[in-house]
Amino acid sequence: MPPPAAPNGQAWRTWLLIGGRGAGKTRAGAEWIRAQALGLAPFAREPVGRIALVGETEHDVREVMIEGVSGLLAIHDRAERPQWIPSRKRLQWPNGAVAYAFSAEDPQSLRGPQFGCAWSDEMAKWRYAESAFDMLQFGLRLGTQPRQIITTTPRPTPLLKRLMRDQTHAVTHAPTKANAFNLAPTFLESVMARYAGTRLGRQELDGEIIEQRADALWSRGLIEACRVDQAPLLQRIVVAIDPPVSSSKKADACGIVAAGIANDGMIYVIADDSVAGATPAVWAAQAIALWRRVEADALVAEVNQGGEMVRAVINEVDASVPVIAVRATRAKFTRAEPVATLYEQGRVRHVGALSALEDEMCDFGPGGLSSGRSPDRLDAMVWAVTALMQSTRGGPRVREL
Repeated sequence: MPPPAAPNGQAWRTWLLIGGRGAGKTRAGAEWIRAQALGLAPFAREPVGRIALVGETEHDVREVMIEGVSGLLAIHDRAERPQWIPSRKRLQWPNGAVAYAFSAEDPQSLRGPQFGCAWSDEMAKWRYAESAFDMLQFGLRLGTQPRQIITTTPRPTPLLKRLMRDQTHAVTHAPTKANAFNLAPTFLESVMARYAGTRLGRQELDGEIIEQRADALWSRGLIEACRVDQAPLLQRIVVAIDPPVSSSKKADACGIVAAGIANDGMIYVIADDSVAGATPAVWAAQAIALWRRVEADALVAEVNQGGEMVRAVINEVDASVPVIAVRATRAKFTRAEPVATLYEQGRVRHVGALSALEDEMCDFGPGGLSSGRSPDRLDAMVWAVTALMQSTRGGPRVREL
């Protein structure tokens, strides 16, 4: 099945293509950009000379949008294929059209350049989505009709919901099963068997925007109310680890979340570097890398599953990293309740968007996540916040070993 076709017969500036995993979003975005660069009817009247490619990170732009199996290099014939120049972060076509790669992690990099069209991929995951989107709009000012395509799996972010409500934008929905011909049958069978009908499946496979569970500890509104662009000087920072039981590809993720506390007692959740399907050596290295990046004071590691193995594997990577081992004596929901109360009291802030973590928070009820999987990111966040509040009178306590 071909990728979703660009909408015609409508005076639109933005084409919002919302789809499930494997629905053909990347191929559609790449084909649309190819048509713009080469001036192919009916999608373009003439070649667009300057193009913006914006992904969650520079790595995503290169690996997915440019060099991926459905990316720009793969869909061109040899004679028209553009040249990727990594050192200059630019893609150049034989006809002179040029596309520039940008990371949404650095919205200010979009300040100054100007374009005739743009492709933004997985916008619902962008940490600084509002700022990056705004900077891109100021740069879309070349030609007679500057346009942009946004390809994303949905999440109920304020920006995405606002764009969907705008009647001047064209919106296309593409579920995963619509692209079944181009997907491995075993993939579709396995994910449909596991996730069909679940909240996660409706979001990741059907491309629906799922707001939150009625019995969830956190609401989208609560999280949006606690969002800030940056944290002040933090008095103490910790990186919390919720290690998986096993290290197979189907294992739960290893939750790795950093948080800090300011002089006024406000807690800031500053990073989520959780990793799935990783060996102990890999997730330990990931946690230590985050510890170094945010200049944390310690790693807080749950040891219920691994005991001394958790501390040992961290020491093997870097024995100088201080580790605070903690053991869970209560159920996950019970541990999370006092932390949710801190959010309701306005004592916790999120720096930027932490989309995957926030998805878990808004899907976590008394019975856990609706998918049945372990809330690893949420668990790590709970350990981090709890560790920072342990000396606060009346705050949640952590049992250190």
